[in-house]
Amino acid sequence: MKQSIRNTVGLSVVAAAMLCGCNKKLDLVPESKIGDETFWKTTNDLVLACNELYNSLPVMSNNVNAVWSDDGYAQAPNGISDGTRTIPVTDNAFSIPYTLIRKSNNILEKSVKTTGDAAQIRRYRAEAYFFRAFAYSELVKRYGDVPLVLRTFDVFDTLATAHRTPRERVLDSLYRDLDSAAAGLPTATALAAAEYGRITRNAALAMKSRVGLFEGTRNKYHALGDANKHLNIALAATETLMTTGGHQLYKHPTVPDSSFFYLFQYAGNGRNNKENILVRLYGQNATNSISEHNYTRQFLDAGGVNPTRSFVDAYLYKDGLPLGKSPLEQPQTTTLSEFTDRDPRIGMTVFSKLVPGFSLTAYTPTFAFTPTGYKTRKYATVEDWASQQSFNHHIIIRYGEILLNYAELKFELGGGAISDADLDISINLLRDRAKMPKLTNAFVTANGLNMQEEMRRERRIELAFEGEFRYWDLIRWKTAEVELVKAVKGSKKFPAEQVNVITAPVDANGFVIVQDASKRTFDVKRDYWWPIPSNETGLNVNMKQNPFW
Repeated sequence: MKQSIRNTVGLSVVAAAMLCGCNKKLDLVPESKIGDETFWKTTNDLVLACNELYNSLPVMSNNVNAVWSDDGYAQAPNGISDGTRTIPVTDNAFSIPYTLIRKSNNILEKSVKTTGDAAQIRRYRAEAYFFRAFAYSELVKRYGDVPLVLRTFDVFDTLATAHRTPRERVLDSLYRDLDSAAAGLPTATALAAAEYGRITRNAALAMKSRVGLFEGTRNKYHALGDANKHLNIALAATETLMTTGGHQLYKHPTVPDSSFFYLFQYAGNGRNNKENILVRLYGQNATNSISEHNYTRQFLDAGGVNPTRSFVDAYLYKDGLPLGKSPLEQPQTTTLSEFTDRDPRIGMTVFSKLVPGFSLTAYTPTFAFTPTGYKTRKYATVEDWASQQSFNHHIIIRYGEILLNYAELKFELGGGAISDADLDISINLLRDRAKMPKLTNAFVTANGLNMQEEMRRERRIELAFEGEFRYWDLIRWKTAEVELVKAVKGSKKFPAEQVNVITAPVDANGFVIVQDASKRTFDVKRDYWWPIPSNETGLNVNMKQNPFW
C-alpha cells in the first residue's frame, strides 16, 4: 500500500488551513519530542498535542476490509472471512487503540497546566475525550471485555498486569467520554473554515449513534444483556443530530442524479458537502508535507477488493423489487446486461460500463487480477489514475449512515415495526437521491417482502466499501454464521468479452466459484469475538483469552 504520510503530518488540511498562520492547523509534533517541563503551557501547545491524535483516524485503505465480509474478495482468501485465522502474536487492532488511549489520557491530565482561553482549553480536552471513546469503541466491538485505563501509563507495563474490565462498564465510560466531547466541541456549522477536518459536536453525537446501535443490537441478537439501554442512547443522539446538526444528503449542483457517485469523488470534498460529519483529509501545498494515498490504483485496479456475486445480487431492480421477484429481471446474455434496470447505485459502486480515462482492466472482467470479475467503482478517481497518487478525502461518518441508523433504531425499539413517516425521513431520503421507489409498509406487504430484510439491504447497498460496515453488521445481527459459510462467487463467464478468463469452476448458472463453501467455516462459539494477541495473554496472567480460541 502506498499510504505515505511524510515527515510528521498525520492529517493534511485544506489549503486555507495549511496556509494560514493559525496555530490550530494540524501540524504534528511527535509525542516523544514533547517535554513536560517546557510544554503544556499555552493553548497552542494543547492544539499541537491534539493534532497527533488525528493520525488514528481510519485511512482510505481501510475500505479493503470489505473482504472480511460477503461483499468483497481480494486476490487470495481472507482468514477473517473464511474462518481460518489463528491467534496472532501481536495485532495492531489491539495495540494501536491503547497507544491512542495513552495519548488522550496524557492530554486530559496535562491540560490542567495550560493557561489561556478556558473555552479553547475545554474544546481540545473534548477532542481527547472523543479519541479515547473512539479507541475503546474499536476495542470493545472486537474483544468484548478489555482493560479500562483512564490515566496515563506505560502501555506495556500496565497491560502486563491489567484485568479485563466488563464490557458494559467500558461502554458506560465511553458514553461519558462522548458526552464530555459533545459538551466542549463546536458544532459543524460553527467550525471555522480553516479548521475543517477537526472533530465537532456532530461527530461525537454520530459516534454515539454508531456505537449504541452496534452494542444494542449485539446485546439483543446475542442475548448479552440490556439491548434497549444502548438503543435508546443511540436514538437520542441520532435524533439530536438529525434535528440540530445542520446536515443533509449531498446533491451535486449540476448532475443531481449522480450525487451518490460524486459524493466519493473530488466534487464531494470540502466544507460545502453537508453530508460529511467526520472526514480524514488528504492534501498538499507548497509549504506543507504531503499526505496521500493510492487507493484507486493499488487496491481497485490491482484487485485489493473485488465485489462478489452475493453483493451484486443484493441490488434491487428499478421497480424496487429484488432478484427473483421483479418482472424486469431478464436472463444474462452479456457481461454487462445484468446491470440493466437495476438500482442506479450499482453502477456508481461497481464498474458496469466503459469509463473513459481508466485502463481496460478497470471495467472488463480480468479474472487473473480480479477473481470475482467485478471491480469497485466507489472512490475510484479518473484524475488519480495515471499519477498513482490521490488526495481524495476519506469519509469516516456521513449523514447517510445516520439516517440508516435512525430507521433501524426505530424498527428495533418499535417491536419489529416502523412507520411510513419514519421511513420517509430516513431510508426514503436515500432512495429518493438514488431515484428508487419508496420503501413503504404497503409495498412490503403487497410484494411478500420482509421489512427488516429490506432495511438491512438498504444499509448494505448504501454503505458498501466504506470500511467494515458489512462485516460488523453480520457480527451484531448474528448472521455471520449464515452468510460467511456460503461459497464466494463472481461474474458469469463470457470468454469472448472478458480478459484472462481463468479455468475456475462454475456453478449450475455459469457463475465463477471463487472459493467453495467447503473451504469456508464460521465457529459460532468462537468467531463472534476476536482473539487477544498471544503476547498479551502470555505476558499477563490476568488477560484471559476469549472463549474457544
